Amino acid sequence: MRAERDQITAVFRENLRPDAFLGSLRRLVDRVLGQLLTIHPLPAGAALAAVGGYGRGELYPYSDVDILILLPHPAQAEEEAAISDLLTAMWDLGLEPGHSVRTIEDCLAEAAADITVETALLEARWLAGSRSLMRQFSQRMRERMNPAAFIRTKKLEMQQRHTRYENTPYALEPNCKESPGGLRDLQVILWMARAAGLGRTWKQVADAGLLTSQEARQLRRAEQAFKRLRIELHLLAGRREDRVLFEHQPALAEAYGIEGAHGRRASEMLMQRYYWAAKLVTQLNNILVQNIEERMLGEEAGAPIDIDDDFVNRHGKLDIRLDDAFERKPALLLKAFLVMQQHAELSGMSVRTVRAIWHARRRIDAQFRANPVNRHMFLAILQQPRGIVHELRRMNDLGVLPAYLPPFRRIVGQMQHDLFHVYTVDQHTLMVVRNLRRFTMDEHAHEYPLCSDLIANFDRHWLLYLAALFHDIAKGRGGDHSRLGAIEVRRFARTHQLDKGDAQLVEFLVREHLLLSSVAQKQDLSDPQVIRAFAERVGTERHLTALYLLTVADIRGTSPKVWNSWKGKLLEDLYRKTLDALGGGVAPNATTLLALRKQEAASLLRLAGLRDDARDTLWRELDVGYFLRNDASDIAWHTRHLYNKVRSETPVVRARAIEGESLQFAIYAKNTPALFTQLCAWFESRRLGILDARIHTTRHGYALDSFVVLSPSGAGELRTIVSVLEHELADYLRQTGPAQSTPPANLGRASRRSRQFPVTPAIELHPDESGKSWILSLSATDRAGLLHAIARIFGEHGVTVSSAKVMTLGERVEDVFVLDGGSGTLGDSRSQLRFERELLDTLRT
Repeated sequence: MRAERDQITAVFRENLRPDAFLGSLRRLVDRVLGQLLTIHPLPAGAALAAVGGYGRGELYPYSDVDILILLPHPAQAEEEAAISDLLTAMWDLGLEPGHSVRTIEDCLAEAAADITVETALLEARWLAGSRSLMRQFSQRMRERMNPAAFIRTKKLEMQQRHTRYENTPYALEPNCKESPGGLRDLQVILWMARAAGLGRTWKQVADAGLLTSQEARQLRRAEQAFKRLRIELHLLAGRREDRVLFEHQPALAEAYGIEGAHGRRASEMLMQRYYWAAKLVTQLNNILVQNIEERMLGEEAGAPIDIDDDFVNRHGKLDIRLDDAFERKPALLLKAFLVMQQHAELSGMSVRTVRAIWHARRRIDAQFRANPVNRHMFLAILQQPRGIVHELRRMNDLGVLPAYLPPFRRIVGQMQHDLFHVYTVDQHTLMVVRNLRRFTMDEHAHEYPLCSDLIANFDRHWLLYLAALFHDIAKGRGGDHSRLGAIEVRRFARTHQLDKGDAQLVEFLVREHLLLSSVAQKQDLSDPQVIRAFAERVGTERHLTALYLLTVADIRGTSPKVWNSWKGKLLEDLYRKTLDALGGGVAPNATTLLALRKQEAASLLRLAGLRDDARDTLWRELDVGYFLRNDASDIAWHTRHLYNKVRSETPVVRARAIEGESLQFAIYAKNTPALFTQLCAWFESRRLGILDARIHTTRHGYALDSFVVLSPSGAGELRTIVSVLEHELADYLRQTGPAQSTPPANLGRASRRSRQFPVTPAIELHPDESGKSWILSLSATDRAGLLHAIARIFGEHGVTVSSAKVMTLGERVEDVFVLDGGSGTLGDSRSQLRFERELLDTLRT
């Protein structure tokens, strides 16, 4: 049997015909079962039937062999033994039976109780035994079939299945059988059509008028594509596997002959093909299921309500007056969505309207896009007070949005295996628009109060939505997608006759949409030069506000795991500092900033009841760099806890909850070369992810270090154990001591996704403008213990860290360290080369 299976697989590799492959496997198993029955016969009067996929004639390489042993009466002991022998023989041959042993009455009862059983039995195919009993069974099943009830229940079952898969065909690792838009959705259409008496094949269903010939061809092609994919998955995994797992995607792309191009992985291109096919199936499934319902269950009574010359409200759904409305007037392809926005009483579109749009979308050509009426209508959709996100999503689903914006078509279904995006580019784009819209809604004002306040005073919100539509539109082309996208939106602004100021704004937003996030998370916001340079690049308060709003919406639309409150604080800090710089004309210089910061911190300390002379016992030991790199709140907090411990012989640790799920630690101890590594090791052992570190050495040789950390379990738990963590860290530092080495870093295992699509490690090391410090930037795949491992290399090479910015993007890290320029390692080219090589080796581990 194994040799025959191998031969069938070899033939499939030659012709790539899924139906022929599945049919050959089915015939092989039919023949083997026939041979087994000569050795292990059925009980007298019984019948053997194939059910489910096997009954349908579709047997995948590692699928169960679903069989029904139909008995004329309840099984006796000796009959049960005979059946057991048959099943054991199947197992011995490597056939995994999914079996049931029932009488006809048992089958009817099970079918009445479980729609899945009823569906499997509908496809029963006689294999051996009593044909008479099989005919009785088929007759009784047909008699009990209630088509209307079957269709209702099957639709409910499908909706529940879609919910289990989060109602999207765009999962990172979709199940090609069960996910929305997969094989099961195609089968549901045929099951419903069969129950309604409309046929069993796509051709028969088309002949019955449920499908057009074009739709039948599209569904047939999609079915063949998904069948092949499922076969490839089984053969690749060597077991029953219907999930398109990360580890299988590169090999699948190779099997399909797909090669990467323009900086895109072959696996990304494979998945884009998958998503396009799943999107088509999802759309046609929605149309056809509703069509079958209308045929079987009838339409609701009641006359339609006029909307205008082209549309009516039919039972709360937007309907067209004429079947060929969009062919007669292509402009209605955009107007339909505008009408949906302007009529809140409409809950959706009728199946007739959806279907007509789906087929007429190809009328959106260059001439359509050049029509001033259509250009005006597209902008009007973005400018409506309601329904913008709903209708943009509907336009995308029906192919209208990618047809009107051809560059958008290239990002539909485009997955990004960059370890932090969990949506396709088009879905992420529409999520960003949704996030911007939520800023405008009172019911969401509590989520991001600053964003809600800013957008309330920002006129022409639609410019933000337009920028969001274009911000990633050039992804996957190779090159800088921000600059390529800016070219696209500039062209759009020109053809749609945007005002000069509006055009400049959206082009700026698309070109610079990564700027605010990068500066906030990678640069020192206490440095006046950083703020001054950023303010010069932004230019105006309106540009700054728009960029801040787009940035928050963008990060929030990337992945549920990427945003955290610390990032929110950094973005807001940069926004406010830049706003001050723009408002005052220039950012304060270092001397002015130093005076202001000391003055503000002193005021906070007086409010806390601390005398100036007590304050100065600590401040005398702190240099200018400390006051410039810490804000007044942190300076006052440090001073209140350390003014009477300036020469403490034991480490002092204080912690406080900040910004939601984050904690800030202040560590004061005699400075040692190993201290930074020891601290990283301790935070790693407590699973506290380091977000920010500021390392400072006082004039009298003490370290005053500040760490911001994030807990995997959230802030609620942390606040209750702050004092415990303070004591634990202080005890750890006392017990570790300055001379004791830290344990080696325990690098955690990378996730399945990052193992398949790793970030190529990269480091960049260069002196800063002053020549006093070095800037180390690195990117790599994130995993537990990575920062500890990096810190050990710093310690082994005698490199001192002044500050660390840790930016985690999903499963990718982009860290920036400011290193002390006095280190001999960084001043010597050979030592520097060894240092960089060891860092890269660690990042690759």
